[in-house]
Amino acid sequence: MNVSSQGKFHTIKAIVGLAAMCIVVGGLMACSKTEPYDPPDLFYYFASYKVGKNPTTVTTGDLNHDSLTDLVTTNIASNTLSILLGNGDGTFKDQVQLHVCQEPRALVMGNFNQDEHADMALACSGGDEIALLLGHGNGKFEEGQHYPVHRTPVALATDDVNGDHHPDLVVALRNDKIKIFLGTGTGEFRHGAQYEYGDTPTSVALSDLNSDGKLDLVVTNGGPMSNAVSIWLGNGDGSFRDPKDYSTGRRPLGVSFADFNNDRNRDLLVINGERDSFTTFLGNGNATFRPGKDSGADAGPNFGLARDFNGDRLVDVAIVNLQSNDLSILFGKGDGTFHYPPRNYRTKAGPFAVSSFRVTTTGMEEPGLAIADNGSGSVSIFLHRGLKTVPKSDMKE
Repeated sequence: MNVSSQGKFHTIKAIVGLAAMCIVVGGLMACSKTEPYDPPDLFYYFASYKVGKNPTTVTTGDLNHDSLTDLVTTNIASNTLSILLGNGDGTFKDQVQLHVCQEPRALVMGNFNQDEHADMALACSGGDEIALLLGHGNGKFEEGQHYPVHRTPVALATDDVNGDHHPDLVVALRNDKIKIFLGTGTGEFRHGAQYEYGDTPTSVALSDLNSDGKLDLVVTNGGPMSNAVSIWLGNGDGSFRDPKDYSTGRRPLGVSFADFNNDRNRDLLVINGERDSFTTFLGNGNATFRPGKDSGADAGPNFGLARDFNGDRLVDVAIVNLQSNDLSILFGKGDGTFHYPPRNYRTKAGPFAVSSFRVTTTGMEEPGLAIADNGSGSVSIFLHRGLKTVPKSDMKE
């Protein structure tokens, strides 16, 4: 199964030769000339590491208590995880592959059994189950419980949704359902509420959006009947109220949180899988949001994260583009819009997900980016140009 070949995207070539302000209107890119903008060239390709077949996620964490960032990928076509222990300087040791469940699609880390070691929960889309791996604190894991779901889990989030100080799980199921698992603190979970709503949920995220001390739930619905992000207010006991929908671009794939306008309210970044756009929603601080603003990166955006990459205290966005095989860095204006053109970097085949990580030798917060290359079975590392390190290899396959 090659995930990078799934779906066809309507490609609109980005205008990079002229400076422009671009928005997406009715699925078409509209650009107007502005003052010339030369995006800073902050990153460079550093190295790639082999992982399993068709990685779909790359997750960062400290798996062996050495205070250095490690990487884990879910490899959907080889039914494995790849663990790459970090050296702290942007390099990583060769992978250790673990055979896990059928078609691991997504992963979250948490301390599920209160032993202070990082554990993992997997969404096993081919096996219709959630699988646990319990960490030993040395980069090694043992198999935990498996929990069947119905059906096709595709995304996970973890946090304490019922206030008992144990991490819980929220699972997006492909058949229009959201399932809650409540943690016991022993490495096991009990079944919680299940909701049927929307059309083909594609991602889930948890945050307290209205400062009431209760976690709220955000879900993207990628089916053709919805194309929306849903906000579910939490009751604090593991249950959620009926959601409110906000229209996104076509086929939203993922949602994450940011503060684009520095008002200390949570905003949303939604990646749209069709018509080459992403949507930002500015939050009002009470779990409501202003209408979304659509922007473009390159062809087939698949995953994004929001960080301040250039140190101007305004949040920027990094997006991997599945069809154009590149990484786009868009620099924020402080109002949920971005300077154009973006800075694009060529990647290996099928960039599917991206995570930021800290290189400890520099004192910088997050100078590194790790990209899951779905089409080439690798993880690629991009480092910030402020780092004083020497690339290990070039981009040759």
